Amino acid sequence: MKAVLVKEYGPVDNLVVEEVPSLSAKKGQVVISVKACGVNFPDILITQGLYQFKPALPFSPGGEVAGIIKEVGEGVANFKVGDAVFTGVLFGGYAEEAIADAKMVFPIPEGMDFTTASSIMMTYGTSYHALVDRAKIQAGETLLVLGAAGGVGLAAVDIGKALGAKVIAAASTDEKLALCKEYGADEVINYSTENLKERLKEIAGSKGIDVIYDPVGGDYSETAFRSIAWEGRFLVVGFAAGDIPKLPLNLPLLKGAQVVGVFWGAFTQRFPQKNAQNFVELMKMFQTGKLKNHIHGTYPLEKVVEALKEMMDRKVQGKVVLVTE
Repeated sequence: MKAVLVKEYGPVDNLVVEEVPSLSAKKGQVVISVKACGVNFPDILITQGLYQFKPALPFSPGGEVAGIIKEVGEGVANFKVGDAVFTGVLFGGYAEEAIADAKMVFPIPEGMDFTTASSIMMTYGTSYHALVDRAKIQAGETLLVLGAAGGVGLAAVDIGKALGAKVIAAASTDEKLALCKEYGADEVINYSTENLKERLKEIAGSKGIDVIYDPVGGDYSETAFRSIAWEGRFLVVGFAAGDIPKLPLNLPLLKGAQVVGVFWGAFTQRFPQKNAQNFVELMKMFQTGKLKNHIHGTYPLEKVVEALKEMMDRKVQGKVVLVTE
């Protein structure tokens, strides 16, 4: 089978596509013939050796796949060869075959294609976990999403609106914000041309923002936090800007606010049953039309560097997907 390989940690230009041996399922695992694999910002970090863990070299990046089950391991009773499924993996998705723990595998709902199925696991899984499990967001509350046109950001806009929140989307271009409006954002802020502090004050007034969803980090985090409401929740989702911000701890004290970490990958390992229930709820929302994901573009495995650079240059709105055929 073909696979994208990281042979040494470094820039994405070092990635190669090579033939490697086919995979075999061990106890509790399935082998999936990959049809599509979602591209996510952590894939760039893991390629550079900058993610929370470093797989042994060589390895394939890629954390979410959709395809057809090729083989089931011992003890797997709820899936069979030929089933159409999607799953999340720690790595190994950028390939024609992937191994997954059967507890992390879900059937693709009727009517959903492989590209769509491969693009929701990490982004919608992260954002649902963040907003529902960690922030416990309520209908009528105000939600600010930074980096709102990216993969997890747009998912947060989509889910937040479906849950009845007033959604403020902040992004770097008017084009990105237009997409956020399509996904239900009530207010938008272009933080490249507008003053984020002043615009948040205009929109939220003296009450402030109930929930702040921050997958970006960098210079905007503290400014956003200063707009938080009493007992607000600031969700630390990631650091796409590259810089990990430092927050003066008097700010959460003064607002009785919470700084809440969101590490969806660890959550799925610690609480697989709760994660499975989250996806039951998400699939219901997709099937009833409450949610809809946005595909920015698809690329073959051989164009993986181009796909990742598109993301690094912050040109991606929604999700980029690698396809195998």
